Amino acid sequence: QVQLVESGGGLVQPGGSLRLSCAASGFTLDYYGIGWFRQAPGKEREGVSYISSSDGRTYYANSVKGRFTISRDNAKTTVLLQMNNLKPEDTAVYYCAADPHSKYISTWSKGALYDYWGQGTQVTVSS
Repeated sequence: QVQLVESGGGLVQPGGSLRLSCAASGFTLDYYGIGWFRQAPGKEREGVSYISSSDGRTYYANSVKGRFTISRDNAKTTVLLQMNNLKPEDTAVYYCAADPHSKYISTWSKGALYDYWGQGTQVTVSS
């Protein structure tokens, strides 16, 4: 079964950190750009970060630049999103999605045509 699985969400205080993981089942992440998205209640889905399939170029939404870091593990089986200095406005369900051969890299934050999506992991930032 082909799927993406996110993990690592949870409840954290403002200023804290979390690390989200995105793992593939049934296919390899090597040839996919991976995007992280989030959606808060009552808000539209937002592109958070992206890493390309070939050269590992990274992209970030302005709202998370300097606080979030996207990376692939050495075996390229998992994409990580390190989130530091978390703020209450970061509260959302976070999803990862797979973009074949980084086909949609120029519009990565829209996420409309990605092949696979995970089920999401909840991140709550609250004191």
